[in-house]
Amino acid sequence: MSFNKRALQYIKPYKTSFGTAIFFNVLYAIFNVVALAFLMPVLGILFGEEKDKIFTKPEFSGKIADLKVYLSEYSSYLMSEITATEGPIYVLAFSCILFIIAFFFRNIFSFLSETCLVDLRSGVTRDLRIDLHNKILELPVSYFTEKRKGDMITRISNDVNEVESNILNSIVEIIRGPIMIVVFVTVLFVTSMELTLFAILVFPIMGTIISLIGKSLKKSAANAQSELSNIITYVDETLSALKIIKIFNADEQVSGRFNQSINRYRKYLQKVMKKRALASPTSEFLGAITIGLIVFFGGKLSLEGNGLSGSEFIFYIATFYTLLDPIKKFSKALSDIQKGEVSAQRLFEVLDADVSIKDNENAKSIDAFEDKIEFKNVTFGYGDESIIENFNLTINKGETVALVGQSGSGKSTLANLLTRFWDVKSGEILIDGVNIKDIQLKKYRDLFGLVTQDSILFNDTIAKNIALGDANPNTEGIKKAAEIANAEEFIVKQPEQYNEGVGEGGSKLSGGQKQRLSIARAVYKNPPIMVLDEATSALDTKSEKLVQKALNNMMQNRTSLVIAHRLSTIQNADKIVVMESGKIIEQGNHEELIAQKGAYASLVSMQNFGG
Repeated sequence: MSFNKRALQYIKPYKTSFGTAIFFNVLYAIFNVVALAFLMPVLGILFGEEKDKIFTKPEFSGKIADLKVYLSEYSSYLMSEITATEGPIYVLAFSCILFIIAFFFRNIFSFLSETCLVDLRSGVTRDLRIDLHNKILELPVSYFTEKRKGDMITRISNDVNEVESNILNSIVEIIRGPIMIVVFVTVLFVTSMELTLFAILVFPIMGTIISLIGKSLKKSAANAQSELSNIITYVDETLSALKIIKIFNADEQVSGRFNQSINRYRKYLQKVMKKRALASPTSEFLGAITIGLIVFFGGKLSLEGNGLSGSEFIFYIATFYTLLDPIKKFSKALSDIQKGEVSAQRLFEVLDADVSIKDNENAKSIDAFEDKIEFKNVTFGYGDESIIENFNLTINKGETVALVGQSGSGKSTLANLLTRFWDVKSGEILIDGVNIKDIQLKKYRDLFGLVTQDSILFNDTIAKNIALGDANPNTEGIKKAAEIANAEEFIVKQPEQYNEGVGEGGSKLSGGQKQRLSIARAVYKNPPIMVLDEATSALDTKSEKLVQKALNNMMQNRTSLVIAHRLSTIQNADKIVVMESGKIIEQGNHEELIAQKGAYASLVSMQNFGG
């Protein structure tokens, strides 16, 4: 779908506001001309154009071609009548009052047109951010291994702001400009066709120059937005790694990288600002050239007796000069839209990204796990590199299966494949004999609980973190989950207990406390299958014991896939699978593998754990 069609999709829900704005802009343009027209009698009196007065009421011939002459003569007749009965001072005052009233309505309609577009601008901005956030939730985890977090933040914040300030703000002028140009040019043609044909020759030149500035602006804007993403990413990395930066005295290195990026951004931004600044004076200068030529050409015609009267000529110049403002604003709006289009395309790039992990057309619903999980000839890798190759494993209901092995052996990859964060390249994963790709994704994930090495908590209360995903949380259920997770002992000591906030990322809690809340969250969900990805590897010995106790409580009567770094935590597993380079090299229970004196026994020995 083209950029313009995508943009129109977001404007379509606000078509009423859009249509009303166009209506008020038409009235705005008309009252602009009417206001200037009421100056004509004033100018006639000031120029003393007695010879142009008509004292006999004119008659309309009925021909469209004669309409302009009839209206001109009738208005002159009307003014002559009023001047004769009331005097020139009355006509002067009356014309000035009408001029003020016309300008008042002109400005009222201007305000109303912009007010109508406030609904559109704020609505489109909101809709874009909602769609982007929903798309982030919809996209597979693999998408974010390639995209930086800072780049996503830039798109949902700064790029949406750029669209709002450059494209949506410009809609006012994009609507108003053409309407005013059409109305004013029509009036100019009616007033003097020769002068208008002469003046209109410069418009294509003006349009070409403004277009060239706009295209150049677009390229600079793209570079600036890309560099801003780098800046946000660097700030995010600095905040996340502050301790490491300080302890390794990397302040200068980190600040140097940031400074280089922000200086590049400044250069790109300077180019954007200079080119934007160039659009307005360029159009003004071209307008001044046109005005100068019109004054010369029109004055020459008047002096030769073929032109307009003094008051008509000044009205023409005033109308033409007023026309320059919408042309200037329209040209600036076109330049702004070129700049905003870069941000819009960056937004649509995310919105149009392929959701590779989604429901198949005939995906089934599943409500329970009854029998077993099977990995059949599973192969997976990034690009040309294979991480898992022809992997086969069966996990029966109620079993605890542990995956062990050196880093990079494919343990976490298997967990990600089972939970469908990624999809297998070949082979299949079956649940109760059904390929997981043929099960509705939401229903499938209802079967799983997940506890990872990094305790991911939200900046909310303890209770809401435990009941995550439940629209109607159960207080008793939350407390029971906390008890099973061995977390209640520290929760009750908090000032607000379950209503206590955990801080950003759980910053108000210790590592062991955060992990126990993560376990409580998994317990509260009460899924039949639990995936534990090195859930205790980041903890100290005391915290590990508390967490391990919580894990043991949680795994009772559940099917569990445990990825373990510390082998002491999985000695009671029903099956231990030893992996190397994406393949199984040993499997059995703890005693069987120790007896084999192979890779597992060697790993246990290295961790100083006796069999």
